[in-house]
Parts: sequence; structure tokens; C-alpha cells
Amino acid sequence: MRREWAEETEWIRRAGAGDTAAYEELLAPVLGDAERLAYGMLQDRANAEDAVQDAAVRAWQRLGNVAPGRSFGPWFLGIVANRCRDARRSNWHAVVLLADDDEAWPPDDEWAGDGGWQEAADLRAALAALPDSYRVTIVLHFYLDLPLEEVSAVLGLGIAGVKTRINRGLRQLRRALQAER
Repeated sequence: MRREWAEETEWIRRAGAGDTAAYEELLAPVLGDAERLAYGMLQDRANAEDAVQDAAVRAWQRLGNVAPGRSFGPWFLGIVANRCRDARRSNWHAVVLLADDDEAWPPDDEWAGDGGWQEAADLRAALAALPDSYRVTIVLHFYLDLPLEEVSAVLGLGIAGVKTRINRGLRQLRRALQAER
């Protein structure tokens, strides 16, 4: 459900003045998408939660940067994407993921079957290997099911740029998945 622009603008104004209830009203509808975006980017639930929390704090501190007429949702998702990029650049990100790698294996009773879990793991690995610019675009469009216009607003790109990143990212994904087979 889309909010009215006037209502959202008022919440942004009130939240910028320190009204926490107004900030919660702004944040609540986009938190689910933010969490899915962060998980799609980082492939680790704890790191994703940290990235979203950090983004929420940063957004609260920078509410004055929301351009007049711009919706809060895409602006906030852009901050989440940036926090995820920063987390992936951190040396600790790789250390934490390696330490938790045993949890990625399915339980013993899931080893038999059609290999669906392995295909999903291959896709996650191929997605994680993509450059951040392609990964975030693909996650926003296909995983969060955002239309190209909203992906464009989140990333601050034109629609042609979004389509280019999606096409290049999908091409790299296909190559990686074919190499796995």
C-alpha cells in the first residue's frame, strides 16, 4: 500500500525534528524489504541485521538529506545497500562467513533428494561472487520484486543503467552456474 506523499512528507519533517513515532511510521513499511536486501547482499542473517540496524541509525541522523518530493523507502534502501557494500569490503566480513560456513551444510537427512539445496547453494555462491553493483541491482529487482523505476530510485541510476547492470549481472550468473555444472 502506497502512502500519500503529503503524509510521508509530514512524517519526514516530524522525524527530522526528533519525533521517534514518526520515524517508526516511516521505517516500518520498508524494514522487510531492507532485511531481504541485506540478506541477499551479505548471505548472512546476523550481518544483514547489523547492516539494517546501522542503516536505520544513519538514516535517522541524515533525514535532512531526503530530497523534497523523494520517497523515504528508496532513499532508505539505498543506505542499506551502501551499508552492505561497506560490510562486504571489511576484512572481518570474510572471517565471520568462513567461521559460520559449517551452518551452510544441510542436515544429514537432506543429503538425499533431487539436489535442490545444492542448486540454491550454487546460486547463492554465484550471486555472492558478483560485483556489488550487479548484485544489489539483481537482488532489488528479482528478490525484492521492485519495478525498474524503484530500483532506479534506490540506486540513483537511470532505467537504462539499471537494465545494463541486470543484463550484465545475469550474464555473469549464467556463466558461473554453467561452470558449476
